[in-house]
This record gives sequence, C-alpha cells and structure tokens, in this order.
Amino acid sequence: MNTQNTQNTQDTQDTALAERTTFLLPDVAATETGFTKEELAGDIDGLQLGFQRVKIPSGGQVQFELPGEDPDNPDYSRTLEGVIVYSHNANAYWPTGEDYDDNTPPSCQSTDGKLGYGAPGGLCADCPYNRYGSDTKGTGRGKACKNQRIIYLLRSGEAIPIQLSLSPTSITPYTQFVNAAFVARRRGICGSVVQIGLKKKNNGKDDYSVATFKRLYDFTGDELAKIRAYADSFKEQIKLILEQRAENIEAEAGSVEMERPTQVMPENADHFEIGSEIDGGRSELPL
Repeated sequence: MNTQNTQNTQDTQDTALAERTTFLLPDVAATETGFTKEELAGDIDGLQLGFQRVKIPSGGQVQFELPGEDPDNPDYSRTLEGVIVYSHNANAYWPTGEDYDDNTPPSCQSTDGKLGYGAPGGLCADCPYNRYGSDTKGTGRGKACKNQRIIYLLRSGEAIPIQLSLSPTSITPYTQFVNAAFVARRRGICGSVVQIGLKKKNNGKDDYSVATFKRLYDFTGDELAKIRAYADSFKEQIKLILEQRAENIEAEAGSVEMERPTQVMPENADHFEIGSEIDGGRSELPL
C-alpha cells in the first residue's frame, strides 16, 4: 500500500470514528439541554403525548415527510438515521372501494399481525383477504389486507423514537437487511445506527417508493449498554400500550358482525407485536 492509499484509509477511519461519537443517547441529550427530568415532566403534565408518525411516501417520491413544529409546513429529508429500538407487524383491511386512509378506520385491524378484530376478524393466517391475489384494487397479485412493519427509530439527541410505517413493498427489503446486517452477525438490531432511505420503482403501471436500509456503525462498550437498557425499557412500555389497545379494539369490534368466529389471542412470548394504524392519530405514550 502506497503512502496516498495509507492516508486515504486513515482519513476514512478518522471520519468513521467522528461519526461514531456524534450520536447523543437520551440521557446524554437530556444533560446537554440543561433541563432536569422533573422540569420536563412538569411541562407535559396532563398532556397526551404521542409518537411522530412517518410513512413511506407514494408516487415514487424519494423524500420523507416529517412532522415539524408547524403542522402546515412539514420538514423533508432524503434519509433517516437512528437506532431501531423496536419493530412489529400490523394488518389493516379496508373494503373494496375504500382507500388506505388515516381518516377512515379499517373494517378489520390487527395489532400484532396475527389476530384481527372487526369484519371479517379472526386469525390473520386463515383470512382470505390476507392471501396473495385477493387485492382487486391494484394489480390483482397483492393482498386485500394491508400488511405493515412498524419501526420505532430513535434519532440522535431525541428522547422518544419516531414511528415509521413500512408499506408492504418495503417489508421484504427490511427483512433482507435484518438478516444480513444483524442475524448473520448474531447482533441485536438496537446495537447499531442505521440509515433509512428511499428509491423509486415501477410495477409496470405506477411508480412507488421502497425503503432502503444501511448499517452505519455499531455501538460498543458503555454506549452499547446504555442503548440496550433504553430499548429494553421502551419495549416494556410498548407492551403495556398494546395490551390496552388490543382490549379497546376488541371492545369496539364487539358490535360488529363477524364473518368468522373470533379466536383466542395467540401467545406472543418474547415477540410481542403491535400495530399503529388504529386510531388514525399518534400512538399514545405512557407518561
């Protein structure tokens, strides 16, 4: 290796090291703001907080729309960077003639991708609307039921993750990314900073957007311990939210005539999965 190549390699390593030291974990970020937890708790006393929700855009757009301080002027970004502290499946079904719309509640919804409430309701694995070829509104090759993967992405300097809903066409790229970047290395997903982008694809009829994923770097030592502790605590809070939400959905669906009998909720064990497309708004957070 010549001197120039050696210098280039060193520059690359220095840049990577600099990037590794810029991610502010929640406890560090809170310290740098100068406000105590007690002061912040007083500011939000009595308020209903929620996750900022981000979705994969339509029409082949390659920028994310992010909620900002002014609802009428959202922010836009080509990429999202942070730590995936949790993810889960979610299903929602709208009858033929209705679009996927946050303002139109689905006729049937599942908070874990396994059991649906509403019409038709029942086990998702047995539902005819959850089979390929049941979609009559698109190409006829997809599913009538909208499958999603919900990602909770913690960004540097923030205390609460944003909630990113992966569309059906982005689930396979995400699965492939997790298998290659984490499962193959026997490493937890929350132990690395990742970058999520977008690319435009065409199905022969329409342009659509698909998420892309890249692992930027791994946490080590004390940083790794802190982010794992945060992720573990976050998962426990989400489980409590999900349990309550599932009960609420079941109660609301009680007056709906089911096409199939409701089954007993499958045991989730350590893989508890929840949904976000439930109330058409932000997911409630525990105070």
